[in-house]
Amino acid sequence: MAKNKIEDTIDRSRLPQHIAIIMDGNGRWANKRLLPRTMGHRAGMGALKNIVQACDELKIPFLTVFAFSTENWKRPVMEVDFLMRLLIEFLHKELAELHKKNVQIHVLGDYEAIPMECQIEIREALKLTQNNSGLVFNIALNYGARQEIIGAVKQLTEKIIQQEIKLEDINEEMFSQLLYTRAMPDPDLLIRTAGEMRISNFMLWQIAYAEIVVCDILWPDFSRVDLIKAIKEYQGRDRRFGGLSQ
Repeated sequence: MAKNKIEDTIDRSRLPQHIAIIMDGNGRWANKRLLPRTMGHRAGMGALKNIVQACDELKIPFLTVFAFSTENWKRPVMEVDFLMRLLIEFLHKELAELHKKNVQIHVLGDYEAIPMECQIEIREALKLTQNNSGLVFNIALNYGARQEIIGAVKQLTEKIIQQEIKLEDINEEMFSQLLYTRAMPDPDLLIRTAGEMRISNFMLWQIAYAEIVVCDILWPDFSRVDLIKAIKEYQGRDRRFGGLSQ
């Protein structure tokens, strides 16, 4: 089905407000082609560029992608180094265009633990786009949901010790404001590529009521059409939030 044809089949009034993506399958994509894993990551960066553009053009307000987890440090040093260099390359090449399109970049995670050269690029991107009012593009980098939740608990504990709040004051809204995604809506659509049926420690608090779409397509092959198909599946779901069907 042609791009414009399939896009005509989605309901523009019921688009997800926040799409989160676990970008999986770069290594398998490379292995299938007898290429080094690094080539899969590079191809995946091309797919990311296309999906950011698609979300911007579809007027999706928020996009979050899982770029590098706290567990990814366990990978070979050469692969980790390549991923960090690839991030720098992506920001070098795409930042001006993203800024031109009014995209606002955020980083979810402890990016101060990554190499200084990457930190410099990230800070430049955050500063340049901080006042933009278009698509909010969240890059989850050195991110782990359990770590994020523990961090929020520690902040609440400190507030209680300092007598800034009482135990009975704590509620979901207060807790949410202590997460990396504070002031953002929770994802209503979570997409995972490469067919794996797991969450991988990603946005565990925020995806409580998200619709999850798992597709077999490896991330480097994930296209705008595949994004539209995931949105169509989302729009076909009966979102009950723990209640009954209407």
